Amino acid sequence: MAGPGGSAAPDAAPSAPATTGSAPATTTGTATPSPDASGPATPGPGPSDPERTAPTAPAPVTAADLLAKVSGCTPVSLGRYRKDRGTAATVPVCGTRDAVYWKADMDIDCDGRPGAHCNTGTDPNFSSSTAFTQSDGRALSSEKLPYVVVPAPSGIWDYREHGVRGGSVAAVVYRDRVSYAVVGDVGPTDIIGEASYAAATSLGIDPDPRSGGAPSGVTYIVFKDSRVTPLEDREAAESQGGRLAREFVDSAD
Repeated sequence: MAGPGGSAAPDAAPSAPATTGSAPATTTGTATPSPDASGPATPGPGPSDPERTAPTAPAPVTAADLLAKVSGCTPVSLGRYRKDRGTAATVPVCGTRDAVYWKADMDIDCDGRPGAHCNTGTDPNFSSSTAFTQSDGRALSSEKLPYVVVPAPSGIWDYREHGVRGGSVAAVVYRDRVSYAVVGDVGPTDIIGEASYAAATSLGIDPDPRSGGAPSGVTYIVFKDSRVTPLEDREAAESQGGRLAREFVDSAD
């Protein structure tokens, strides 16, 4: 066969004739050691080797991470909401492929099962029911469960058409804090910006239903087609919320 330069490869030298009675010819080359051959064993990866090191869990999503992700707004509502009665309608519901969000104030929703802090004596607008209920059919506990309130369906926006329902997972951001919650109640058709006593407490916001809340600076992010089951499972909301927030921040959308 021709070599790289086009010239023929040199002929192999003729082998010497076999001698009668001689030992069989030995094939030239690298010998493969037998299974029981002695020699140093090749060490496998040790406990500190990269192959054995467990993958590092991603860092928790920060308030800055989420706020950067929702710095813009593609409106999905057909109009805007008021923060409180008698104020101008200035708040749109924005959306991406994975979430809907809005930036508003926080009024305290103390509705649901009565407790030491949420009852007819502490809240003049107290209601013992919530739009969505626990797995046992009872109303939610505003004091124990961080939940957010979505506006009732209207011509402005219908949350049900955007992958949102009772138990949907939400991330609520205030200053440098992030709290994970569920969608737990429905409010007026024209007002937005409300969350439970427990949600306010987790963000360092005064939870008093009469005088508490935050006048502005609260961001609500609800992850589409998510759901906590049972709805009252706070730990599940936190676990799912952390995972969904990481996926949301890392997504290209």
